[in-house]
Amino acid sequence: MKHIIGAASGKTQRALKAPASDAVSPVVHARLPRQAPPGPEISTGEPQVNQATRVRVAEDDAGQRLDNFLIRQLKGVPKTHVYRIIRSGEVRINKGRAQADTRVESGDVVRLPPLRTSQRAEQKAQAMAEEVARHGASSTVGGYAPSREFPILFEDDFLLAIDKPAGVAVHGGSGVSFGIIEQLRMARPEADFLELVHRLDRETSGVLLIAKRRMALKLLQEQFRERETDKIYLALVSGIWPASHRVIDKALHKYLLQGRDGTFGAGERRVKVVANDHPDAMRSVTLVKVKSAIAANPLAPATPFTLLEVTLKTGRTHQIRVHLASEGHPIAGDDKYGDFELNKALQKSGADAASLKRMFLHAWSLKFKHPKTRKSVHLQAPLPEELQQFLPTRLQEPSREPTEEPENS
Repeated sequence: MKHIIGAASGKTQRALKAPASDAVSPVVHARLPRQAPPGPEISTGEPQVNQATRVRVAEDDAGQRLDNFLIRQLKGVPKTHVYRIIRSGEVRINKGRAQADTRVESGDVVRLPPLRTSQRAEQKAQAMAEEVARHGASSTVGGYAPSREFPILFEDDFLLAIDKPAGVAVHGGSGVSFGIIEQLRMARPEADFLELVHRLDRETSGVLLIAKRRMALKLLQEQFRERETDKIYLALVSGIWPASHRVIDKALHKYLLQGRDGTFGAGERRVKVVANDHPDAMRSVTLVKVKSAIAANPLAPATPFTLLEVTLKTGRTHQIRVHLASEGHPIAGDDKYGDFELNKALQKSGADAASLKRMFLHAWSLKFKHPKTRKSVHLQAPLPEELQQFLPTRLQEPSREPTEEPENS
């Protein structure tokens, strides 16, 4: 069904009949195919201003954050403008103000303000899709995300699991123009639906899940929220971690650094440990198990290391990094919460030692219930070569193909 903003076009429009009191704003369904991206009705020539529109949330779109819902609906409208109209209160859900992280529900009516866009945005989107169709993953158009595929750990009609490399953001935003999800959408223009199930930090590698259907997204995210998944990270920390220290239960608080222009709270995101009675405290629990003790590296001969298996019981931003650092054992290579002098030493090339030029944190193993079959799925991403080389002896990992086990296993 075509998305309608305004009624400038004389084309036939399918819409639900609005109540008489709101007759100026037609209600339209929000279920839209990817190959016909929604956008304002634009006549040829100069950009035009359209009237306010109301959009009814379809069942398949329920559960999305408002910002993500709008970004998918308003193709051709810059993300910065989408967030601006949310903050200003111009976007309403059921006639009430809403925040960017508000979850839309089936049947909700979302009011969109008059928007200005241009025909050029639609032309660029069409050119981008055609270019990808012609040239595949090597294609890139102007400032758009270059298409890219990633190592696949598991894929079927419902979900895709990839082995995320370090140094790549999972999505665009916060100074990053694009991420994995945008690149996958470019590489797979025929895909009707691709959404991140969860997130990994930019410098973290390992198992990452992408849903290929709305149903799969909702069920998998529910498993993450209810802590029904079993996710294990590998982290190399400085110092000798006490084998008896297995639980870290410390509240965390997320905040923003000062911006470059001196504006308070306009800089990068950071997290710190706070007292449990702090007004913004979020209880955070991390489980730690010693996998092996690592002798001091010749690049830092005074510092032994410990390789840890880390499991999250809560999923806070930067939780593993902050928790381990708060215990006096920061992750090697962590440029936000780590030992900066140690990191600098480890980055140097040595004749008898491999350097470490990234954070040693890897999403190693993930267990979850398949959203369709409800069987238990176990995925494992091998430790990347740049991390293997830093260890004095290679980590012996079992060769694990993706496995599915019965629900009662």
